[in-house]
Amino acid sequence: MARHCGAMAAGLWATGRLSCWPRGWGSSPGLPGARLAHAGSAPRLQREYDAVVIGAGHNGLVAAAYLQRAGVRTAVLEKRHVLGGAAVTEEIVPGFKFSRASYLLSLLRPQIYAELELQRHGLRLLPRDPYSFTPLLEDRSPPQSLLLGHNMAQTQQQIAQFSQKDAQAYPEYEAFMGGLVLALDPLLDAPPVDTAALGQGSLLQRIRALRALQPLLRAGQVLGRQLPRYFEVLTAPISKILDQWFESEPLKATLATDAVIGAMASPHTPGSGYVLLHHVMGELEGRRGAWGYVAGGMGALSQAIASAAAARGAHIFTEKAVSRVLLGKDGRAQGVVLQDGTEVRSKLVLSNASPHITFLELTPQEELPKDFVQRIRQMDTRSPVTKINVAVDRLPSFLAAPNARDGRPLPHHQCSIHLNCESTHLLHQAFTEATNGHPSSRPMIELCIPSALDPGLAPQGCHVVSLFTQYTPSVLAGGRPWDEQARNAYADRVFDCIEAYAPGFKASVIGRDILTPPDLERIFGLPGGNIFHGGMSLDQLYFARPAPSYSGYRSPIPSLYLCGSGAHPGGGVMGAAGRNAARVALEDFRGL
Repeated sequence: MARHCGAMAAGLWATGRLSCWPRGWGSSPGLPGARLAHAGSAPRLQREYDAVVIGAGHNGLVAAAYLQRAGVRTAVLEKRHVLGGAAVTEEIVPGFKFSRASYLLSLLRPQIYAELELQRHGLRLLPRDPYSFTPLLEDRSPPQSLLLGHNMAQTQQQIAQFSQKDAQAYPEYEAFMGGLVLALDPLLDAPPVDTAALGQGSLLQRIRALRALQPLLRAGQVLGRQLPRYFEVLTAPISKILDQWFESEPLKATLATDAVIGAMASPHTPGSGYVLLHHVMGELEGRRGAWGYVAGGMGALSQAIASAAAARGAHIFTEKAVSRVLLGKDGRAQGVVLQDGTEVRSKLVLSNASPHITFLELTPQEELPKDFVQRIRQMDTRSPVTKINVAVDRLPSFLAAPNARDGRPLPHHQCSIHLNCESTHLLHQAFTEATNGHPSSRPMIELCIPSALDPGLAPQGCHVVSLFTQYTPSVLAGGRPWDEQARNAYADRVFDCIEAYAPGFKASVIGRDILTPPDLERIFGLPGGNIFHGGMSLDQLYFARPAPSYSGYRSPIPSLYLCGSGAHPGGGVMGAAGRNAARVALEDFRGL
């Protein structure tokens, strides 16, 4: 262990084991605490803009960048002290910079990366290869493990440890899933078809709806004769699909994690196949399906998008909480009112907040259709996720892949490390416990060590560890709250699990930040702690996101638009909702 890290660890241990550091430590490297605008200037909040964006999550920042790029004077108002929503970098433990909520990048639309020139604005990506490591708990010494990467021959060799048949089937499986991804990809970059307008709308609305049909028709053409098989992938439990392809449980469980991550669902839940597709349809630097880290943490991505918007003239403010949407006598959105009573007028209002916050808290209920309000209230926002950010004084050393003597990161340290993933049965068991109000006794754990590729995130010799765990119910059995005792008891259970795979992990811990579903809701505005602003089940996608007849970013309130993850195409650090909503709002703005 490096001397620097050892000294820091000793100093912190002397004050007692850290549970969580004060929120005031939070900051994104390079971002001012209060606002961001043109380099060298700090604008004052004006009383009138063309457009106001509620919330500086990545989608809100993307929307602002595109609006400002088109000459629409835009302000972004964020309630927290830091930009980025869930895509933030925060220094929770002194010297340790965490991607506190979202932690990996793949889904960001390549058009956004290119059109906003994010590389010029400082975005640097750190691709991972290999990308997945699943160590097993077993009696043999050393235990087996499964390492997946972009080299197909090496990946097949790894799979062959468990099944020669699976090793031979894997390339065909990848090609099959790739075909479905290619077909669905265009649907991400356009509003869903407005079926009501097709049948009953004005001539202009019908023409607009017909135009929106094109990506859907192209998707059908690409799928062709395979359509019935692909339909099964979208609607069946992922366990059924994987059973058709493979026989080895470690491989099936590893692949199944992408189908349930962030979802209150089991591998046996119908429709879980789409969530898997949602997580494999991205790309990184031209490589389809690749995931990587952002240099400087996820906050550096938000900083780059904000910089692109500010360079065009957008005004971006933190610590400006919106209390309600301002409506005119004609029922149109005319701006927002801040919590301090300040009115900011605008012709357009785009909300990056969740549908629940946008329509149930910020918008006068009497101005919304009752059936629409009911649909928003009924959205499934259950979350299984507890995120734990950990500062450690050394790399975890796994029984299945012990550390090098010099302590330097090995290839598997850059991966998503899957623990308690020996079988899909284990994942289902963890889910079942949570549905009964109990945190999983053997939770599904995705462990990432971004400092293995980005050492500047931690002091020399130390590392930051991200633990994305599930399943944890929002409300515990008997209505018990997630108090400090419950939070620490669950985190201790997670650490015990890691210790079984990597002895010495618990002794390496310097500090930790535990974010249960209620914490994720309180801090980041994620309804129920749901990282997608609402479940990604088939009944809450495309035509029905966030509600039927309102899936095209326009809301029942004229000039009020939804531009966050609660709109099509859903969650993940994708930016598509922000880009699509900006284009729809811009079309309306030109007609005002």
